Amino acid sequence: MKIKLFVHITRLLVGALFIFSGVVKLIDPIGSQYKFEEYFSESVLNIEFLVPYALAFSIVLIIAETILGVLLLLGYKKKATVWSLLLLTILFLFLTWYSAFYNKVTDCGCFGDAITLTPWETFYKNVILIVLIVFLLIRIKDVTSIFSAKASKVLMYISLASFLYITYHVLLHLPIIDFRPYAVGKNIPEGMKYKADGAIPKIHDFFLEDAQNDLTEEILAENKVVLVVVYALDKADTNGFKSVKRLTEKALKKGYSVYGVSASFSDELLFAKDKYELPFDFLFCDATTLKTMIRSNPGVMLLEKGTITGKWNWTDIDQIKL
Repeated sequence: MKIKLFVHITRLLVGALFIFSGVVKLIDPIGSQYKFEEYFSESVLNIEFLVPYALAFSIVLIIAETILGVLLLLGYKKKATVWSLLLLTILFLFLTWYSAFYNKVTDCGCFGDAITLTPWETFYKNVILIVLIVFLLIRIKDVTSIFSAKASKVLMYISLASFLYITYHVLLHLPIIDFRPYAVGKNIPEGMKYKADGAIPKIHDFFLEDAQNDLTEEILAENKVVLVVVYALDKADTNGFKSVKRLTEKALKKGYSVYGVSASFSDELLFAKDKYELPFDFLFCDATTLKTMIRSNPGVMLLEKGTITGKWNWTDIDQIKL
């Protein structure tokens, strides 16, 4: 009786952990894409040919992780589910060991931006997970179904459809929940301050520069600012520039200061400004910072004395009320 209770507790723990881990990444698949691009890069695993498939890879892995957690809780297709969880965790174990041993990726992103773990913390978490999953394999007979096979199958398809819809929604718009230091309502200057414990500030690499000057403090002190974020011009969805042009022209008439921010080369930005007739100049900012600020390329942020009052994917620009 005690062993069956322990199996039940283990099953709930493992299933819930996989669902939580999947959902916090599901609401921000672009963040996982960036993380896989980092893993695939020359400086880490040196498999750069996979970089163009990083988004697809992250979506498939996130959906698999989440749906397997649901299946474990349901007790449906239990052998296939537990074996799949084991193989998935072994993959995660290798990635986190590689990151930790070679000090390549400082945050594996296993819980998205919701919870930050060091590579070694994540590695040991995966070791514990493997032990628990192996235990479930050994006692697979005690993993019983909660519902009938038909009901479980229906719930599986409903869950899968829900996860796919959430993924589609956040890719078209922005993450449903923003755990990053650039979330709406956050004050950038406040996030740049060092705390009493001496820890690195949550925002430590934010700067806005033109060809000669650092304009960060000046811009963060302004009352009404529109930032058009284009982290990489060659990867931007150029369909968004028509909407950007309409918005920024309206913003300038209403007294807003408007700046483009990008990590691309200045000559490329000047060409884009002329080609799309954009009524603002571009400033330079680090690409990683811009990717963290907003999961859209291009995307729009509104600032009021350094406080982020709104963020939009370019697809939602026409909904912005200035």
